Amino acid sequence: MKKYLADLVVSANEKLHPNYYLLKLTQDTPFPEMLPGQFVELKVENSPATFLRRPISINYIDKEKNELWLLIQVIGDGTKKLSELKNGEIVNLMYPLGNSFSIPKEKISKKLLLIGGGVGTAPMLFLGTDLKRFGYEPVFLLGARTSKDLLQLDMFQKFGTVYTTTEDGSAGEKGYVTNHSILQKEDFEMIYTCGPKPMMVAVAQYAKALGIPCEVSLENLMACGIGACLCCVENTVDGHICACMEGPVINIEKLTWQI
Repeated sequence: MKKYLADLVVSANEKLHPNYYLLKLTQDTPFPEMLPGQFVELKVENSPATFLRRPISINYIDKEKNELWLLIQVIGDGTKKLSELKNGEIVNLMYPLGNSFSIPKEKISKKLLLIGGGVGTAPMLFLGTDLKRFGYEPVFLLGARTSKDLLQLDMFQKFGTVYTTTEDGSAGEKGYVTNHSILQKEDFEMIYTCGPKPMMVAVAQYAKALGIPCEVSLENLMACGIGACLCCVENTVDGHICACMEGPVINIEKLTWQI
């Protein structure tokens, strides 16, 4: 898939939470094809401490408004600068990068479960829109610390059934996503997940124990996005890979996690 280096215009930068912003970018021409699971690398201007681009998962493509959505979690100076961008400002992007989640080819009544935690919910929304477009009814299981940390629920509800967990019990079921009762009540034929590694390991263990195919989106540090810096190397059963090039999406059968 062709890669682009382009200057995009900020059409909105919405504060969803003290630590999360929804950055919407646009351009004069329609965006090229992008796939769920892929990411972009943003250049951060006016941040002396930020030397490399910041990798951000593609959250959603609004084709009517010709907008690319990115969910920004404020962690350091680089992401803080991104959260401060104003309408009309220019952001330089390299995109789309990495591989994508697989879409089931057989049009059968597959029950597909999409599990996201924290900022890892971002690619689950984009994936859900694609699955819906192909005639599937995705089930979303979203986890967060508190109810205030559950983001974009209105968008998720447009594309599938939504279940939630919070660590403090302020919304949905109390606990972690892997403890949600839906996992004992329903049988799923495919699982996709993105979030903190301990969460993804637990999801992978659940999937493997039941023989359910599962794909994870790795959150390794991807500083360059083109396999040059070797920051994102992941060990697999086939040897080491660069997550930014041969990932970030990978089937759990290829991982060497203790599952």
